[in-house]
Amino acid sequence: MITLLPVVRPVFLVSLTLFLAPWAMAQDSKTVQTSNAPKPSMTVTTAKAQQSKLPLRLAANGNIAAWQEASIGAEANGLRLSEVRVNVGDQVNRGQVIAVFASDSVAADVAQANAMVAEAQAQAAEAAANADRARALQPTGVLSGQQTNQLLTAELTAKARLESARATLAVQQLRLKHTQVLAPDSGVISARSATVGAVLGSGTELFRLIRQGRLEWRAEVTSAELERVKPADKVSITLASGAQVTGKVRMVAPTVDPQTRNALVYVDLLTNPAGVARAGMFARGEFELGSSAALTVPQQAVVVRDGFNFVFTIGQANRVSQQKVGVGRRMGDLVEITQGLPADATIAVTGAGFLNDGDTVRINNATAAAGK
Repeated sequence: MITLLPVVRPVFLVSLTLFLAPWAMAQDSKTVQTSNAPKPSMTVTTAKAQQSKLPLRLAANGNIAAWQEASIGAEANGLRLSEVRVNVGDQVNRGQVIAVFASDSVAADVAQANAMVAEAQAQAAEAAANADRARALQPTGVLSGQQTNQLLTAELTAKARLESARATLAVQQLRLKHTQVLAPDSGVISARSATVGAVLGSGTELFRLIRQGRLEWRAEVTSAELERVKPADKVSITLASGAQVTGKVRMVAPTVDPQTRNALVYVDLLTNPAGVARAGMFARGEFELGSSAALTVPQQAVVVRDGFNFVFTIGQANRVSQQKVGVGRRMGDLVEITQGLPADATIAVTGAGFLNDGDTVRINNATAAAGK
């Protein structure tokens, strides 16, 4: 006779399996979710957009020119140039002798004029003595009225001849003075056409002089921007060589060119180290027009792609979002954001150039702070 024992163990195992199945499935689901969670692509530092004061600047182009040029010419006529004492680039002072004409013939004319003055003085003295005697004898009737008038007229004629001789002497002395060419002002010789031995006519240009050595930058500013520029505004000027000079607005032209619709702004150069700025150079510059508030971010946070500017904002779960922005002024490491970014946005800075839209990042601002 066979006795059947109750089957307890298999039933117990089946019940235990059914009891543990939901827990096991939940654990498997968590494992799958954990394995599918996005991993941070890289470690970045972040910063917030902030309000800053940025300078207002107006860019312009123009030429450097002499403040004023003086033309120095020959005042002596038909004389030989015997000596030239300066050359292009020389510094001269007001009244300095810079060229000399041969003066022998003029000196002889001066001596002749002196002799004519002496002769006229003697004749005038004699005529005056005769006139005095005629006046003294006029009441006695010794001299006729005609003779008296002749003597008085001779006195006047002699005086006139003396004045004429003196005037001739003055002319000859002036010619002698003009044999020395003097600098009309202090400055720098910018051009020379004088040649030793040349016989020149009156008015022939010998030199050109940059008065007082002063240079100016003549900037071309559009009529729309012209009202922003005021006298005494500071200007930073960059030469073609990269050298920097500073200036100050002296005058804004009262008229606008009808062809280009641009106006000239005359800027005095305040500094010109080692004479790097020279007349005739082309230069670009910026007028400093004050400052204004601007939303700024670190320059490293702005990424240029396909000709557009982007920043990456940090969202939930450290996921980044690519934002197209407009940029404006720059100052040092800061860039002005003109559009496309909220004022309280947090953006990626270090490593922003390697991110893509939707990436998850790891934030580590402590490293950036320690590096400062």
